[in-house]
Amino acid sequence: MTAPVSIAGMSALDELLERQSGVVSRAQLLDHGVAATTIRRRIRRRELVMRVPGVYVNHTGDLSWRQRAWVAVLALEPAALCHRSALRADDGPGRVPVDEVIHVAVDRTRSPAAPPGVRLHHLARLDDKVRWSASPPRVRAEHAVLDVASEAADDLAAIAALADAVQARRTTAARLATTLATRERIARRAFLDGVLADVAAGTCSVLEHGYLTRVERPHGLPVAKRQVADSSRGPLYRDVEYAPARLRVELDGRLFHDNAQARDLDLDRDLDSALDGHLTVRLGWGQVHGRPCTTARKVGTLLQQRGWEGRPIPCPHCAGVSVRYSGETG
Repeated sequence: MTAPVSIAGMSALDELLERQSGVVSRAQLLDHGVAATTIRRRIRRRELVMRVPGVYVNHTGDLSWRQRAWVAVLALEPAALCHRSALRADDGPGRVPVDEVIHVAVDRTRSPAAPPGVRLHHLARLDDKVRWSASPPRVRAEHAVLDVASEAADDLAAIAALADAVQARRTTAARLATTLATRERIARRAFLDGVLADVAAGTCSVLEHGYLTRVERPHGLPVAKRQVADSSRGPLYRDVEYAPARLRVELDGRLFHDNAQARDLDLDRDLDSALDGHLTVRLGWGQVHGRPCTTARKVGTLLQQRGWEGRPIPCPHCAGVSVRYSGETG
């Protein structure tokens, strides 16, 4: 990339260019006292290169992701990065972009034409949702994370968006839940609210419900007992227990372990369960929400091995994942 060319004698402008990664708008140049004739001369000398009408960069090479983001924001100002682009900007320099499209939010009352490579979003009460002092300006992390989760391709991707944000310490589950309550219209509201409760408290209510409605019930597995007290091991409860088969299913709703001690306690629980003659299997979000049909087949096989005389039945979604159940031919 060609080295940036400083505009001599304009320290305030140089400072602006540095803050904006070498990107500047025509309006900003005029505000800094640069005459229109001077702008045209700088363009002829290639000291300023127009990237979109009214927005320039101070070099002739390819643009970095952050420069592309600044071009998009300045071209649509007042505007701010949103969705994945807001989260990408929070990551700082050096990370490979996840999404080549730049997501930009403007107030819902405006309808500007988006430059190539920019996806435009119209937000109500834009000022309340944006950190205008950020560089580039961007929607607050809580709104960006919720937007990504609500528009995710599937529930598992939505869960990942929430979990990743909390694990990366962008925000907290409590702040996300508070922000969610303020959103008048958002997809997956009930589901997201449930997942956030799981993330905050380490419980697995959504996962337990998912196991019942996506694995057990639609595939004809026997009805299990839930939250079974295990008084022999202190004040703890087993998530799912198929009592006649002495099979326990532990649903691990934690999306990441706090420390090695938490994992060690899980392993002790499984060992204690084995001493009682129970087989314990642990399922997470991938098995329940990502691959429920395959999981049902495997749990059904375990139950059959331990005396269950029934067999799992295919659900309407099984054909799409080529799941074969015990007793089927062909």
